[in-house]
Amino acid sequence: MFRKTTSNRIYQDLVEQIQEAILSGKLKPGDKLPSQRKLQEVFSTSRASIREALRVLEQKGLLEMKLGVKGGAVVKSSTIEYVTHSLSLLVQQQQVPIRHLVEFREEVEGGAAALATERATTEDITILKEILAEAKALLNGGVDKLEEYDVLDQKFHTHLAKMSQNVLFLSILTMIHDNIHNYFKSLPREDQSMMQQNYEDLVAIVNAIEHGYSTEARRIAQLHVHRYFQFLQKHKKDLKNTP
Repeated sequence: MFRKTTSNRIYQDLVEQIQEAILSGKLKPGDKLPSQRKLQEVFSTSRASIREALRVLEQKGLLEMKLGVKGGAVVKSSTIEYVTHSLSLLVQQQQVPIRHLVEFREEVEGGAAALATERATTEDITILKEILAEAKALLNGGVDKLEEYDVLDQKFHTHLAKMSQNVLFLSILTMIHDNIHNYFKSLPREDQSMMQQNYEDLVAIVNAIEHGYSTEARRIAQLHVHRYFQFLQKHKKDLKNTP
């Protein structure tokens, strides 16, 4: 299964070989790798390189290091959490330009809304309407209720993604909404008129979903994301210099 390493950066070669064995199915979830001593012999390399490679594979979520007499490196089952982990770090650290994030959100939020329209249940629509009712009550409180309103807005979009019944849409959009706040710390916050427009967009999305207008739901969801970006552009002329 494995070959002796020849790379100058030996541990990277080890990572690639073991990763390929896992992704190709040669190593399956629950399989235990040979001991570090045995891996040294197989790869003809140092114990330090073996340890570094195993550490990297553990960080990638491909291996789990178990302790004890029966411990060792065990192949893990892939999960959505690990798929989005690296993307989450990029968003948290603001390594994705905000324009790119907006463009991505427009497409994904629009797609999620369209699928949600096709797959919505009566219970789903009831939940969205309950969120709208709470949002309207907060809207009457003005910008003083903005933080609470933002929580409901996130809840709305997350449930919309859940309604799409697409695990990737749900996972990626949840990750974005959970980590996007760092981008807005130094940017202007919504005013009363923007909160009102935001609310009206959400109402329009629910109406489109309730009547089965998937194309309209997609359009409004995309406009909803783009409208906020326009608000930022209007209130911060140097947005182009923002990550």
